[in-house]
Amino acid sequence: MAFQAALLRTNLLTILALNICMTNTTPAITGILVPHMVPLDAKGRIDEEELFRYVQWLVDRGVHGLYPNGSTGEFLRFTVEERRKIVQIVCKAAAGRVPVVAGAAEGTAAETIRACEHCLEAGARAVAVVAPYYYRLSAESVEAYFREIGAHSPIDVTLYHIPMLASPIEIPVVRRLAEEFPRIIGIKDSSGDISHMQRLMAAVRPVRPGFSFLTGWDPALTSMLLVGCSGATVATSGILPEMTRAVYDLAMAGDVKGAMRLQPRIIELFDMAMQGADFPEGYRVAASCRGFRMGPSRHPASAKQLTDRAALGERLTALLETLGMNRARPDEAVVPVA
Repeated sequence: MAFQAALLRTNLLTILALNICMTNTTPAITGILVPHMVPLDAKGRIDEEELFRYVQWLVDRGVHGLYPNGSTGEFLRFTVEERRKIVQIVCKAAAGRVPVVAGAAEGTAAETIRACEHCLEAGARAVAVVAPYYYRLSAESVEAYFREIGAHSPIDVTLYHIPMLASPIEIPVVRRLAEEFPRIIGIKDSSGDISHMQRLMAAVRPVRPGFSFLTGWDPALTSMLLVGCSGATVATSGILPEMTRAVYDLAMAGDVKGAMRLQPRIIELFDMAMQGADFPEGYRVAASCRGFRMGPSRHPASAKQLTDRAALGERLTALLETLGMNRARPDEAVVPVA
C-alpha cells in the first residue's frame, strides 16, 4: 500500500507539472474534453441552434474542453464545409471559456493542413489528427504523414491513436515526433490498453515533460488518470459531464476510492450505449435522454433498429434518472458519491 501511495503521489505531481513545463507558452491540454455529437434536424441537416445550446450546457456542467469532429462526432458523415461549420459553432459557443481541440483529419496531409488552418481561424486551441485510415500503413508511412503536419500546421496538434479504426502510431514514432516538433503537443489514445499508455508516457515524458496524454477509453477512465494521464476524451462525458468531471477531480485529489465509486456508473452507461446500437448511435440516443433534440442519424436504419433504439432510450432514461438526471431538467443533475 505504501508503494501504491507513493506511485500515486508521483503521478499526480507529474500531471500538475504539465501546466508549467510546456515547451511553448500555452497551457497543456488537460482534464475532461468532450467528443460530442452533432444534433441534426428532421432532414438530416446540422441543427445549429441545438448544437450551440448543447455545447454551452456541456461547458456549464464543468467540462474542461470540447472535441468536435471526432469519432463520436461522426466526422466522416459530414462534408468538409459542414465540419468547418461545426468547428465555428463550437468555438463561438465556447466563447473562450474552455479550449476547443477540433478534429482536423482529412484524406491527405495537404488537406489536413488546410483543415488545421481553418480550425485556427475559427478559434480552436489545437487540432486532433487521427493516423491515416482505410489503408493500413507502415510505421514509417505514419511517421512521414505526421512529420509533414508537424512541420506545416499553424496550430498545435494532438495525435489520435485509435488502432481499431486507423493505422497505429507506434511508441517510438510518438517519441520522435514529440521530441522534434514543438507543434505536436499531445496524444489521445483510444486503445484502452493501460500498459501501452504507461509505456508511452515513460518513453515520451523524459524528452517532452509537457506532452499531454489523453485516454479515449471510458471503462478505463479512472485507472488511466491514476497512472498519470493528463485527462480524457471519452464519449460518456457528452452524457455525464458532471460525473466524468467528478472522477477527474477526485483522481487529481488522490481520492482513489471516491473515483472508483463513480467509475462503475460510467461503465454501465458505456456498455448500454455501445451494446444497444451501432457506435456512435447509442450516444445520440443517450444525449436525447438528457433533453437535447439530437435528431435521427444520417446512416439508414432498419425498422428493427429503430425499435431497438427506442427501447434503448427507455433503458438509458431509467439509468439516468437513478443518477438524478432528468431530461426535462438537464441542469439539475446530482452526482452520487456512494
